[in-house]
Amino acid sequence: GQNKTTPMKLINGAIFIFLMISSQLVYDFSKQSNLKEWSIVDDSVMGGQSAGSFQLNSSGHAVFEGAVSLANNGGFSSVRYRMNKTMVTGYSKIAITIKGDAKNYQFRIRANSKDYYSFITTFSTSGEWQEIEIPLNQLYPSYRGRNLDIPNFSSSYFEEITFLIANKKNENFKLIIDKIELKK
Repeated sequence: GQNKTTPMKLINGAIFIFLMISSQLVYDFSKQSNLKEWSIVDDSVMGGQSAGSFQLNSSGHAVFEGAVSLANNGGFSSVRYRMNKTMVTGYSKIAITIKGDAKNYQFRIRANSKDYYSFITTFSTSGEWQEIEIPLNQLYPSYRGRNLDIPNFSSSYFEEITFLIANKKNENFKLIIDKIELKK
């Protein structure tokens, strides 16, 4: 007799494979990474004097570092990545693998890169490598430091991610980023 595969077996196999894929890489830094799509946005856009830089280290991790200055009403530095639509359907959180300097940073996403506001959260770093998980529905809308009266992030996709430091003090900073992924 012939060995027939039933449609049900195929469907169960597909579901099993789908369940096995519990994460999706958004960005994984390596020695081959092209950082051209990442751009620094400092408070110099409004006359401030903070300055950040973004480059790869010898291990192939991205390093966002610099100095935040409160001079001239400044006080922030950020690095931004615009991408094609990244679908989040089926995922509930973003996980970032980073090594910070025991300072606080903001993680931000924009559903549409043309939106004037971002969905943000603040996370603490320990000075060691850590994986920080951020529930997507806990990212709240903010514009220039003001919370907006609209719902938390609930879009099915995003087009931009940003790391930002703005702790209302003059300080040097260094955040090493390994990867960013979506998780179930």
